[in-house]
Amino acid sequence: MAFILHVNGRPHRVEADGETLLLWVIREWLGLTGTKYGCGIAQCGACTVHVDGQPMRSCSTPVSMVAGSDITTIEGVAGPEAEAIRKAWVARDVPQCGFCQSGQIMSAVALLRTRPAPTDGDIDMAMSGNICRCATYTRIRAAIHDAAAAAAGTPEAA
Repeated sequence: MAFILHVNGRPHRVEADGETLLLWVIREWLGLTGTKYGCGIAQCGACTVHVDGQPMRSCSTPVSMVAGSDITTIEGVAGPEAEAIRKAWVARDVPQCGFCQSGQIMSAVALLRTRPAPTDGDIDMAMSGNICRCATYTRIRAAIHDAAAAAAGTPEAA
């Protein structure tokens, strides 16, 4: 079956079974390898992408469910929130092994787009589905606070 996927602002015609998982289409067919395979059961967050602006686990999402939707991967995420998150991630030295980072960043960007000044509780809730094997959770939280301040243009930005 043919599906049109709009990934990172570009249409792609994909011939696939409707149950083919979005993760494999993104990585194997489109060659966008920033989205990672972690657990395969939507529990770790490494495969997080945005579908129509909402974070979604691509490892459990059939391609038929997102045909015609706007899909954004780590390679295509942009805007003030994304830039602020990237800068804060580096400033706070968040990544260690780096494996979870694309999913962490995608979830953090989605959070800042809906809650420009998140509380610790907002951050914990939004990031709860993202597992970091290196346990950099306190740096992730601090980086999100820094990014929120930077995106808002407040002087508290790191």
